[in-house]
Amino acid sequence: MQPRIEDYALIGDEQTAALVGRNGSIDWLCLPRFDSAACFARLLGDEENGHWRIAPKGADMCTRRAYRTDTLVLDTEWETEEGTVRVTDLMPQRDRCPDVMRIVEGVSGRVTVRSTLRLRFDYGAIIPWMRRSGGHRVAVAGPDSVWLRSEPAVRTWGEDFGTHSEFTVAEGERVAFVLTWHPSHEPRPSLVDPYEALRASVTDWRRWATRCRYDGPHRDAVVRSLITLKALTYAPTGGIVAAATTSLPEELGGTRNWDYRYCWLRDSTLTLGALLSAGYHKEAEAWRDWLLRAVAGDPGRLQIMYGVAGERRLPEFEVSWLSGFAGSVPVRIGNGAVDQLQLDVYGEVLDSLWLARSSGLSAKPHMWSLQGVLLQWLREAWRRPDEGLWEVRGGRRQFVHSKVMVWVAADRAVRTLEEHPDLPGDLVGWRALRDEVHREVCEKGYDPERNTFTQYYGSRELDASLLLIPRVGFLPPDDPRVVGTVDAIREDLGHGGFVRRYDTSGTSVDGIEGDEGAFLACSFWLADALHLTGRTDDARDLFERLVGLANDVGLLAEEYDPVAGCQLGNFPQAFSHIGLVNTALALFGGDGAG
Repeated sequence: MQPRIEDYALIGDEQTAALVGRNGSIDWLCLPRFDSAACFARLLGDEENGHWRIAPKGADMCTRRAYRTDTLVLDTEWETEEGTVRVTDLMPQRDRCPDVMRIVEGVSGRVTVRSTLRLRFDYGAIIPWMRRSGGHRVAVAGPDSVWLRSEPAVRTWGEDFGTHSEFTVAEGERVAFVLTWHPSHEPRPSLVDPYEALRASVTDWRRWATRCRYDGPHRDAVVRSLITLKALTYAPTGGIVAAATTSLPEELGGTRNWDYRYCWLRDSTLTLGALLSAGYHKEAEAWRDWLLRAVAGDPGRLQIMYGVAGERRLPEFEVSWLSGFAGSVPVRIGNGAVDQLQLDVYGEVLDSLWLARSSGLSAKPHMWSLQGVLLQWLREAWRRPDEGLWEVRGGRRQFVHSKVMVWVAADRAVRTLEEHPDLPGDLVGWRALRDEVHREVCEKGYDPERNTFTQYYGSRELDASLLLIPRVGFLPPDDPRVVGTVDAIREDLGHGGFVRRYDTSGTSVDGIEGDEGAFLACSFWLADALHLTGRTDDARDLFERLVGLANDVGLLAEEYDPVAGCQLGNFPQAFSHIGLVNTALALFGGDGAG
């Protein structure tokens, strides 16, 4: 039976992450980084593409599962005729090499448990050579080596290119499995005590969660979203990936399947705002520092996304041997949109750095000079058409959101100089740029007949990114054009009570066949816009429904299909969880955040 996207939970060590299904199977894991090749790729194929299942013999889906409160430690339980057993999954903070730990514990009765491990390196393509060594099972193929051990040792054998174990646990008995990856040319890393790692992981996550300053409604959902953002952070650099997966479809059986294991600039301001407002200044500063390193260089070659360490080359290719989630092909690795021109990212960068400065984050050398260089390039290039926020592949246009973000870039530079007159800069010229962009957008990007801004100059189509106009300060929330735009988007892009990014039917601007679901981040933007325009009851109702879309362990994908009632797109999606945090803070933060 094909699992649903929402059937998965996330574990991780802030350098990579794994997806664990309700049936006890780890179906996705990339080692050693988020963007490394997967050694478990059943998520996008079948069992022969790699997975690791631990469950009672003969059992299917679990009876219940949950994260331990305010942690990323997952407990999954099965009630069987023989008794009850629990599997605890975690990836502790690594010292040098990543570990996946799975602790099986008898809760009641005596239960026979089966472990089936199929390692398949390079996205399910390579079956490794297996051998025994000092109580371990060792898998080697090319640069990858994985060691598997259990404490205490249990009967383990090889069969059908898999590693199998079977054992019985009674009440109070525990068996811990530890899977450790390391470069195959290096010696085996030191052993880690799984029980001590469990204790430390629970303590560390709960200590981190106590820093959350939000104490309003749905605090558990907000904390879970913040923990998810932390889990999607590549700790060595501070970069935050958009999702832990590639090619989970935006339409089941469709072709809108993309690799999201990279860091997008479009998320930067909203991410920074969420972390700062919730009380996570250290993480916000790390994200700001990643941003500064990533964008350094030629301002004309600013990219829309980068690798977790700021890598620029992210070539896109298709993996022909994977059948795709629910038959959704192609499966893509890398992302060709990296080479697109998106003018909005210049506004995102300058807005993020303005927010960082105004929030009291420590200034970095050359931070202001970098902003000046970016704005100077934008001053000459802002009239160009671009691919826009949504990375369309149907040709460049004069997207209204892109121009609004050009205005944001100029506005934040002007405000910085007004607040810090000792800094160098062309205040008069930047004010003139800000005013010119504003006039043009209001003239060419607004449809007076329908009282709404449009997707691009001269079009009749709408775009959910226009909901950000009041949020970024381009126009005040009570401006009739803002209210009209919110109402038009609600009417034309509404989908099952939520909102699409744009209309994908007919001659869609994105140049891609197929449809997609309601976009969750945009639906949170609609809640924000309703609140700003004085319709707070409607905003809170929408927020309640959005929170209700999270799966049983509080995770959200990129999109939702209100007809089929299922999540769509890469998972879990940082953009969706950022939206949840920011909307909670907007609606309830007056009473619920410090």
